[in-house]
Amino acid sequence: MRRPIKKKLPIAEDIKYKNIRLSKFINNIMLDGKKETARKVVYDALEQIKKAAEVEDPIEVFENALRNVGPTVEVRSRRVGGANYQVPREVRPERRQALAMRWIITAARAKSGAPVSKFLADELLAASRNEGTAVKKKEDTHRMAEANRAFAHFAW
Repeated sequence: MRRPIKKKLPIAEDIKYKNIRLSKFINNIMLDGKKETARKVVYDALEQIKKAAEVEDPIEVFENALRNVGPTVEVRSRRVGGANYQVPREVRPERRQALAMRWIITAARAKSGAPVSKFLADELLAASRNEGTAVKKKEDTHRMAEANRAFAHFAW
């Protein structure tokens, strides 16, 4: 029997830009419950994007970056007759968004030598132009799914 679907609590919009996705992003950046620190990092990164890209609304760059980084297919492990197969599966929209945020944050945190907000701004700008580490991760995921297309019939 399948487990019941959890009811998801609604997430409040962020304070400055009134955007729910940005609020989720801030929650993902947050470490040890330090939400105000996470807000400062994200808002500082958005200010840097505003200056660097010379755009009126940095949220457009942010949304575009999430759209470019989110994978459409991924591989999931499936055990069939004693062998494990990497089966390509389509990614649900919620998971696509979560993966995009995670990959952008991981790429920004991997760099060192300057404030995280600078690296986050750089990664968001690169992702909005379809470049950068997070986009490379998406392409690798797609390549892996393409390579394992022969096992698509094992999808459940």
